[in-house]
Amino acid sequence: MFLRNETFESFIKSYKIVTSLVIIHIFFYIWLYWFPFLGGEEIYALGVGNNILVASGDYWRLITPIFLHGGLTHMLFNSFSLVLFGPALETMLGRVKFVMAYLATGILANIAFYFLGSPGVLHLGASGAIFGLFGIYVYMVLFRKDLINRMNSQLIMTIVAIGVVMTFLNPGVNIIAHLFGLIAGAAIAPLFLNGVSLYTQRRPIHDDDIGFDPNRWAKRRQHKKNLIFYIVGGFAGMVLFFYLVSMFLF
Repeated sequence: MFLRNETFESFIKSYKIVTSLVIIHIFFYIWLYWFPFLGGEEIYALGVGNNILVASGDYWRLITPIFLHGGLTHMLFNSFSLVLFGPALETMLGRVKFVMAYLATGILANIAFYFLGSPGVLHLGASGAIFGLFGIYVYMVLFRKDLINRMNSQLIMTIVAIGVVMTFLNPGVNIIAHLFGLIAGAAIAPLFLNGVSLYTQRRPIHDDDIGFDPNRWAKRRQHKKNLIFYIVGGFAGMVLFFYLVSMFLF
């Protein structure tokens, strides 16, 4: 569910919304920080979240911060998270519902910050929407066990726990947006998961998959061992990634 085995080309074809969101992240990062003299400064000024300006009528600032980031590490971290945790939901929900859920959780997180956050603080980033995806997974783990298996349930709950802990440990992180993005995802999950079936990861079909293989059970046992290895390795890598982010982010 969270292990990516597609080629770059097949990933783009299979997960068009996730790919488009990552491209948007990269595009605005390059525009804002590499070409500020070509309108990047103006885009930042118009798009950054600011409660005072929202109160004065700039309501688009509840949406635009979702697509902007505070630097390269910030952008890469959110894009990396989206690539890992977005594809399964895009497949399960469908593209339209996935976009709606992603934007809804990000907007609700920014609305929560509008009412609870400091008026003068500038904020931007897709973290509220990313935590919204986590919230949908948490709802699955707690109330829709038919949609997620035990192994993935344990993995996602561990990642969410780490994410929440790192939210409080990292100075400058928008705690309100993270927490309310998570809550918003869990709150809207029943609406979006209605009629959804269990996720099945796409994989290419090869000619050698057809026919009887006398070693199929041995291969399955080896496959399980490899799967455990990749899960442990992936988890360790994410822990290291979170640690590095805690050192350099903000």
